[in-house]
Amino acid sequence: MTGRARPAAAAAARKALWRTVLTLTGGLRVDGAAALPSGPCVIVANHRSHADTAALIAALPARRRPAVAAAADYWFRGGLRPGICLALCAAFPVRRTGGGSADLAAAARLLATGRDVIVFPEGTRSRDGQTQDFHRGAARLAAVAGVPLVPAGISGTGTLLPPDGAARRPRRTAVIVRIGAPVCVMELSERLVRADGADRDGVTDATAEAHARVVALVTDQAARGPKTG
Repeated sequence: MTGRARPAAAAAARKALWRTVLTLTGGLRVDGAAALPSGPCVIVANHRSHADTAALIAALPARRRPAVAAAADYWFRGGLRPGICLALCAAFPVRRTGGGSADLAAAARLLATGRDVIVFPEGTRSRDGQTQDFHRGAARLAAVAGVPLVPAGISGTGTLLPPDGAARRPRRTAVIVRIGAPVCVMELSERLVRADGADRDGVTDATAEAHARVVALVTDQAARGPKTG
C-alpha cells in the first residue's frame, strides 16, 4: 500500500466506524455536502459535544481525509488517549493556553497535501447550547494556506452526548450536519475594501462571517425540528 493509500484507507475506516455508530444511536443526516469545494478547506463548526468530531468525520467524504484540531491539554496529556485520538479522529494537538495559533499554522502542511482540517473555533464545548464567539486561528490558517473557510452547523450531539457528563451512555437521537457556502478570506477582504474604502482585516471579517453562517445553519435546523436519518 502506498504512502497516500494508507491515509485514504484509514480515513475510509474512520468514516465507516463513526457512521455506523451514529446510525445505531439515532441516525445521521447530512445536508449541503455539494457546497464543499473541490480542493482542501478549513471546516469550522459549532461545538456542543465530543460527538461533534464523530459527526463531521462521518459526514465528510472519506477522500477528503479530514484531520481534526484537538485540545492539547485534554486529548494529548499522555497515556493511551493521544494514540486513540489519532487513530479514531486523525487529530493533531492545538494548545488553548498560548501557542495555539502556531499549532494551527503548522496545519497548513496538511492542507497542502489535499486534506481538510476541522477546527472548532469556540475553543471548548458550549455548555448552554449557544454558539460562542470564534477565535481567529481557523480563518488565519485558511488565509495562510489560500483555501476556503467552510461553515458547518451540527445539531443533536448535545443531546446524544451532553458536555456536562450527565449521560453515562449516549442518548439515542438523530444528528444533523449542515454544510454551508464557503467563505474566501481574501475575496471577502477585497470586497469590503472596495465597498467602504477602509483598511479591513480579512481574517477578522472572515471569522465573523463564518460565525454568522454557522449560527444560521444551526438556527435554521432548530426551526425545522428534529429529523431522523
